[in-house]
Amino acid sequence: MKLGLSLISSMIMVFSLTVQATELLKISTTTSTENSGLLSVLHPAFEAKFDVKVAVIAVGTGKALKIGSNGDVDVVFVHAPAAELEYVKKGDFIDRIAVMHNDFVIVGPEHDPATLNSAKSAMQALQLLADSQSEFVSRGDDSGTHKKEKALWQQMEIEPEGAWYIQAGQGMGAVLTIADEKQAYALTDRGTQIAYSDKMSLKVVFEGDEALFNPYHVMAVNPEKHQHVKYDLAKKYIDFVTSEAGQAIMSNFRKADQQLFYPDAVK
Repeated sequence: MKLGLSLISSMIMVFSLTVQATELLKISTTTSTENSGLLSVLHPAFEAKFDVKVAVIAVGTGKALKIGSNGDVDVVFVHAPAAELEYVKKGDFIDRIAVMHNDFVIVGPEHDPATLNSAKSAMQALQLLADSQSEFVSRGDDSGTHKKEKALWQQMEIEPEGAWYIQAGQGMGAVLTIADEKQAYALTDRGTQIAYSDKMSLKVVFEGDEALFNPYHVMAVNPEKHQHVKYDLAKKYIDFVTSEAGQAIMSNFRKADQQLFYPDAVK
């Protein structure tokens, strides 16, 4: 059956209008939200509710913040509070709000050659690594995880260097893969560790220090600095991820029967 030209033209017009009706929200975020699988369940719910498509740039937090400050996205969703507040103070971001948290852990070979499982604090665990010079794979990418690691080394007044200290310059998932291949240690957010637990032999060898608390915040790019950003849409996203519905998605998101994130906006 052949369609007339007028009918085809009408169909093309309707399709064009439909495509244009779907807005695009751009977000820069840390690799942990992506690697953990959270965004694959969180974003479809937001997209369906508001007829929106979300484009994600998943990089280290330092890069995610820079991308946002340049006005290349509408929303930033990261986990490096001190760095976030510096950008907020400069007026790059507004509407910053706590979304969720988990913690950082140190993973390593099951036989734990550096005996990190005997450590009483995160700093002592890193001291054991430095003393034994057991291989450690660092993110080395100015991510939130890397910032946390550097802060711990600085508190100890230790500059990690040498063949044992490997700076990967890659995301969390890639770092865990490298560390697993080398049977080395790594600092990771718990969400990615759980998500990758069935893909690697590394085990959690240190956890539980309050210094390893890992909060996530969401912020809108300031439309006064970048008039082209979609602030109204960014505000809808912030409202959604901090709403009861969005927080429930985070709370119920599990891998290997373990909760990866704990909501902070709705108690």
